[in-house]
Amino acid sequence: MLNRRQFLRRFGVSAATLPFLAGLPSLTGAPLPQKRQRLVIMFSPNGTLPKEFWPDAAGDEIALKPIMQPLEPFKNRTLVLQGIANKVRGDGDNHMRGMSCLLTCNELLPGNIRGGGGTPAGWASSISIDQEIKNFLQSRPETRTRFGSIEFGVAVPDRAGTWTRMSYAGANQPVAPVDDPYQMFAKLYGRMKDRDSLVSILDDVRDDLTRVSAKLSARDKALLDQHVTLVRNLEQELSSTDTSNKLAHPMPELDPSIELVNDNTPQISRMQIDLLVNALANDMTRVATLQYMRSVGQAQMRWLGVEEGHHSLSHEPDTNAVSYEKLRKINTWFAGEFAYLAKRLADTPEPAGDGSMLDNTLLVWTNELGKGNSHSLDNIPCVMIGGGAGFKMGRSLKFDQAPHNRLWMAVAKAMGHDISSFGKAELCEGGALELA
Repeated sequence: MLNRRQFLRRFGVSAATLPFLAGLPSLTGAPLPQKRQRLVIMFSPNGTLPKEFWPDAAGDEIALKPIMQPLEPFKNRTLVLQGIANKVRGDGDNHMRGMSCLLTCNELLPGNIRGGGGTPAGWASSISIDQEIKNFLQSRPETRTRFGSIEFGVAVPDRAGTWTRMSYAGANQPVAPVDDPYQMFAKLYGRMKDRDSLVSILDDVRDDLTRVSAKLSARDKALLDQHVTLVRNLEQELSSTDTSNKLAHPMPELDPSIELVNDNTPQISRMQIDLLVNALANDMTRVATLQYMRSVGQAQMRWLGVEEGHHSLSHEPDTNAVSYEKLRKINTWFAGEFAYLAKRLADTPEPAGDGSMLDNTLLVWTNELGKGNSHSLDNIPCVMIGGGAGFKMGRSLKFDQAPHNRLWMAVAKAMGHDISSFGKAELCEGGALELA
């Protein structure tokens, strides 16, 4: 594999072309096929509706419930895990522990952040599983990437708190997701022009791409064309978007606990997913998170005909038929975004081998609560799609309230990182869950 300096010297191209070319096997000299295992963890908040979400029975045949219907095209590549529980206790309320312990599996630090119940708490006390796996992959030359991990957000407020952060580089070190596609585009593709007069990055690298294209295999040339087309489309979307109104998530002045999520959130979501897939395709990273809103978030999803805040709706009793239907719509929308992510990966050829990128990418969709109106940390939603992990897909499993520590141990092991414990040690008894 070529390092950055060798790559530039060998092909005589500018640094601006690296995001387009560095992951193409026929240029880097990587042997084919080169298996690239990837992990994407997607989060949506405020629990789910169990009767509309969980299959009626465990087994090798999944009968998808209404919320899960968008996943029907991927049913044979889906693994539903029921009975996963967050058993971490200590300071903080269930929303706080549900969010900041979701990927860390350890108690919160003492602090003065007060939730709706329980004792005050601080940030997470240990590293999150995405960052743990990132560090493992970055420690090996053959799996090291430009970023290691990338944290995407959709309508995540700037205000940091235990309800808004799930990724941690270590104790007391929250990792903030980037929820502005313009900022993410700049991060991935380097130097950007002024926001008010966006000029295409492709204009700067066109000559380099033309010259290098002659050295590409047919497969890589097609992948580069796809990559360039997506970047061009994203540039056009970003340049035509009124960023001051549509890409911002303004906080109301009177109540800082409620974020006003703009009506363009569905478009932002798709742009972020496209950028995520692009980053994975060009091997900028092999670990990513995609966080929608936040725990206790009052997102107003008017594009679904929902005017009320999400968190308030999640507290309504199941007998409130109007609220129940609105929650079903909200959770089905999240499932649709998860399905779109899977489809984008399924439609993208694997750059360094046969099949599609989904064949080597494990997608995990989860939540900080099992059910909103009970604040339950039991039966946390957990759905996996994809391949590369060695798990047996196309089925539904039911565990007896297995600690979620053991789930993330299984994911780490599938990524080649065979850890004997993760998070709170006493919750790791029994080792990694058996999902093969």
